[in-house]
Amino acid sequence: MNDSNQTEYGPDDLRGWEPDEELGEPGSYPYTRGPYPSMYTGRLWTMRQYAGFGDAKATNERFRSLLDAGQTGLSVAFDLPTQMGLDSDDEMAAGEVGKVGVAIDSIEDMRVLFDRIPLGDVTTSMTINSTAAILLLLYQLVAEEQGVPVGQVRGTVQNDILKEYIARGTYIYPTAPSMRLVTDVFSYCAAELPNWNTISISGYHIREAGSTAAQEIAFTIANGLAYVVAAKRAGLDVDVFAPRLSFFWNSHNDLFEEAAKFRAARRMWARLMKDRVGAKSPSSWRMRFHTQTAGSTLTAQQPFNNVVRTAYQALAAVLGGTQSLHTNSYDEALGLPTEEAVMIALRTQQVLGHESGVASVIDPLAGSYFVESLTDRLEAEAMDLIGRIDDLGGAVAGIESGFQQREIENAAYDHARAVGSGEAVIVGVNKFEIDETGDHDVLRVDPRIESNQVNRLWRLRSERDNGAIKTALEMIRKTAAGDENLLPPMKEALRRGGTVGEVSGALVDIFGRYRPSA
Repeated sequence: MNDSNQTEYGPDDLRGWEPDEELGEPGSYPYTRGPYPSMYTGRLWTMRQYAGFGDAKATNERFRSLLDAGQTGLSVAFDLPTQMGLDSDDEMAAGEVGKVGVAIDSIEDMRVLFDRIPLGDVTTSMTINSTAAILLLLYQLVAEEQGVPVGQVRGTVQNDILKEYIARGTYIYPTAPSMRLVTDVFSYCAAELPNWNTISISGYHIREAGSTAAQEIAFTIANGLAYVVAAKRAGLDVDVFAPRLSFFWNSHNDLFEEAAKFRAARRMWARLMKDRVGAKSPSSWRMRFHTQTAGSTLTAQQPFNNVVRTAYQALAAVLGGTQSLHTNSYDEALGLPTEEAVMIALRTQQVLGHESGVASVIDPLAGSYFVESLTDRLEAEAMDLIGRIDDLGGAVAGIESGFQQREIENAAYDHARAVGSGEAVIVGVNKFEIDETGDHDVLRVDPRIESNQVNRLWRLRSERDNGAIKTALEMIRKTAAGDENLLPPMKEALRRGGTVGEVSGALVDIFGRYRPSA
């Protein structure tokens, strides 16, 4: 929340402020006003609703329903076992198969997931990190089977492992080999998938864990700089890989603070890439990003209030210049979103884009005494935090010392205390409560999905050439023990019917598992 006690802003708050230096023109350095000259007057942001549950068939049906309703891009939620590199029949996966996303074990599941969806015509975002390379390769294999030219395979893989150590926890390997996998994706896509966004550097989960807006900016950009440094050390040209970097932000409740946050983050990234990193191409300075409304703000009490929260959060994202947007469903505090709730969430974006008039002017907030002052303050606070991370030796060293984690925990505690005391009002929770007796429909995953998924996996293993799989997995281990790019041998194993768990397990054999310090 904006914690300034100032209630009125005027010319004195921008004394000495230079519009050419702080704003520039839309589509020009430092990109405060947006990454493209025409912004939404050229075309609207991509409406990309995050979806995934149960098995590949159920999620495919949801995808096609959303596309028929006017959605303009896909976003895949994977279940926890897939995120953790576990096959659906692993004992650690029991009870989690298909629960928080779609279960993907092999290329067979990926074929079903995108059945009757032409991958040359849609862009797809995949929220996956430790196993990002594996899922990207499965997607590429399906696109190849569809006959899609490599230049038409477009989308984003999240591939942001550092924020997993900070805020989310779906890590597998230690930090060094995890960073190698990230940069291997960069170099592989530069050669094989030139229009694929190789990482979505994510502040979303950092904010969901309880960070402030300034912490979200700082920790995310510090992670981004760490990826850039790692890629340069691996011999990659910054002006080749940097234009394919993208970001993923949270849009929280404070309308103006969130809009200012996006503008500050864009300006910071441009300056840091130009002045600190030394990138020469304007495409390397330009931050492009996806935004999702804040799941942590959704309440089980009076859940229809969440429709209003989501609409204001979506407005903040658009005022801040997002390139794509997911709006949460009102019932997500109760369970997986129902089809009705998903449709309301999509219609929220469509009303905003086509009826509100907000897309008809480029950066309507530019020059606001309040917004520009808030943008400057957030940038200053975030840069101070980045300076502290630099003093620790960078983002990875900060994570290993627990700095970012402690800062987020303290911010989350302060917010929880404010809610508990009533200082921070949550409508329907600590103020304006009502007695609620009505039941709400909740989407329930068919309990048979897990056993069906396991049976399909067993059948795959019985029908494939297991000798070829053994050889392919050994090649992954051999490559992991050396320094060649890991993706080609991984792709071969997956093409032959190797599973997510088997490929990830081969890497664990060489890399080991990450164990956080106390």
